[in-house]
Amino acid sequence: MVKERARILIVGGGYVGMYTALRLQRQLKPELKRGEVEITVVSPDPYMTYQPFLPEAAAGSISPRHVVVPLRRVLDRCRIVIGEVRSIDHAKRTATLTTLATEEEGAGAEQLTYDELVLAPGSVSRTLPIPGLADFAIGFKTVEEAIGLRNHVIEQMDIASSTRDPAIRDAALTFVFVGGGYAGVEALGELEDMARYTARYYHNLKPEDMKWILVEASDRILPEVGEEMGRYTVSQLRRRNIEVRLETRLNSCADRVAVLSDGARFPTRTVVWTAGVKPHPVLAATDLPLNERGRLTCTPRLTVDGVAHAWAAGDAAAVPDVTAEPGKETAPNAQHAVRQAKVLGDNLAHTLRGEPLETYSHKYVGSVASLGLHKGVAYVYGRKLRGYPAWFMHRVYHLSRVPTFNRKARVLAEWTLAGLFKREIVSLGSLEHPRAEFELAAGGKPPTDPKGSS
Repeated sequence: MVKERARILIVGGGYVGMYTALRLQRQLKPELKRGEVEITVVSPDPYMTYQPFLPEAAAGSISPRHVVVPLRRVLDRCRIVIGEVRSIDHAKRTATLTTLATEEEGAGAEQLTYDELVLAPGSVSRTLPIPGLADFAIGFKTVEEAIGLRNHVIEQMDIASSTRDPAIRDAALTFVFVGGGYAGVEALGELEDMARYTARYYHNLKPEDMKWILVEASDRILPEVGEEMGRYTVSQLRRRNIEVRLETRLNSCADRVAVLSDGARFPTRTVVWTAGVKPHPVLAATDLPLNERGRLTCTPRLTVDGVAHAWAAGDAAAVPDVTAEPGKETAPNAQHAVRQAKVLGDNLAHTLRGEPLETYSHKYVGSVASLGLHKGVAYVYGRKLRGYPAWFMHRVYHLSRVPTFNRKARVLAEWTLAGLFKREIVSLGSLEHPRAEFELAAGGKPPTDPKGSS
């Protein structure tokens, strides 16, 4: 039984943040009712994004609103604060944060005090000082980026269909993806599949007119599914006329020209950057111990090493892998994050009640990846699957993992309807500039790009 009121602060509303808070709601239900525990979740977004569904959202197979889980609905016993934690002074048990109202109030950042801290800010895209990258590239970590990329690809097809200039046409129909991990390969596979289907509705475009290029710095792609399945994936992509350039880097994308380390140059209006992630910058603004990669040094019980009342898991945490040889850490992926969150929530409840803690132990069972409709690869429990069986397993696995029955039912319904009707091929790029038409009607100057993202 909790002896005094405990204030729990959870930084981040992603996999670890949401699942930890959900676990605490269940484990501490009596204490929450009695007012002995208060749980505050600080997140920059009012929802959790189920990232494995981003490629399908970009391809139009799933509605964007069904890829996210609203935090206020799921965490009804928690206080949800939409804002960003800027720094943490754990010695004083205070966090400095800004909210959507901070700038309008003019009072500066807020100070939030706590008793127990759960750090789960996740990761951000790892970028490099490549000329033109910040100006022209787009990431693939958020639902906004996924939908923006879908609109952008269809918009490029509209541009190519409307111009007589071969240089503009070629640049519009060239799509460069940098990074051969899950995000890059799945996004490329789904969008190429979608664009190939969409081309049938253009009188002067053919799938062969489009050029899709995957750039990977190492000598293999999808290392999670094993070397053999990685080679199979390369062969399947190349059969679809997708260029896969291994051991190649992007040197520049300035002036809308992708320059690769092997000397190739591709005029393009689309560069998608999925070349890895790095820990969230807020970790550097804390007084907690970090390893050489900038992740929090943790114990197998998911406490921050050598620090009381601090917990962490997921991409931000370097958690020892007790199932592997000494010195190994658990991989920063969703499979570990979801399972770590449950153990973290249980251990935090155990601490408040004075009970012994559990050790996180989970052996990696394998991976699944989609390469487009009815195409995929999988390596699960030592078994290798490819084609339709792997694609089906990919859908079944992620349907079982997406949070809440509500989301499961909606996603399943959309997949069912997608099998009965044709794909949607509409670009809604104007959503990024919703006031453009009204400003023009009101006598303002038309924006340079009123309808799209290009």
